[in-house]
Amino acid sequence: MKIAVCINYVPDTASKIKLTDDNRIDENGLSYVINPFDEFAIEEALKTKEKFGGEIFAISAGNDAKKEGIKKALAMGVDNGILLKYDGYMDPFNIADNLAAQIKTLGSNIVFFGRQSVDYDNGITGLLTAELLNYNCISIVTKLDIQGNEVTAEREIEGGKEVVKSTLPIVITTQKGLNEPRYATLKGIMASKKKVIEEINITSVSNLVENVSYKLPKVKNPGRILGSDASAVNELVKLLRDEAKII
Repeated sequence: MKIAVCINYVPDTASKIKLTDDNRIDENGLSYVINPFDEFAIEEALKTKEKFGGEIFAISAGNDAKKEGIKKALAMGVDNGILLKYDGYMDPFNIADNLAAQIKTLGSNIVFFGRQSVDYDNGITGLLTAELLNYNCISIVTKLDIQGNEVTAEREIEGGKEVVKSTLPIVITTQKGLNEPRYATLKGIMASKKKVIEEINITSVSNLVENVSYKLPKVKNPGRILGSDASAVNELVKLLRDEAKII
């Protein structure tokens, strides 16, 4: 079985984002991590291999920096790395289109994604890839069971959960709660140094979406303490009505 897991390498959510003078993200000093939702995808791919055998391909699309994310996946136990290399911006459709083409080449019949990437939060790349592959798809999965060609998954929906049954080939997008991602061991880290990341150059991209500019959210006003007993209530009501204008 050939298992594909599609990952992204994103700014750490603990990093302080700054903008350049031309309204772009200033990457100086930013620290990067594997997209947190993708860690669940990697772990589930590893568990699937442990159950059925086969090999896992970690695929990422973007510039050379994305190789660091692939290296971390290899250290966790993934067998092979593939970088679909492109130095410019790629919108979700172009990323999905190139991922789908590579997955077809590999012949993978089970593909794992994180539910969304925490940089742009589009949450559609996995779904687009499934559509382009003509694969079944179950998103936001919190419990997964594969028996032969049959797939049973529990997924989150608004206000509850639902159980879905499907068949391979399939794309699964993973959610927190599905598993507990393992740490890379020293043995895994040393073994990953011998693994080669295949680079496939993307020569042409025609984006359907353009990022025009970025802006930081407005700085919140500091809080005020009006008092510590019931005497502050009248002043609080006055400020909520006259200043905040929410009552």
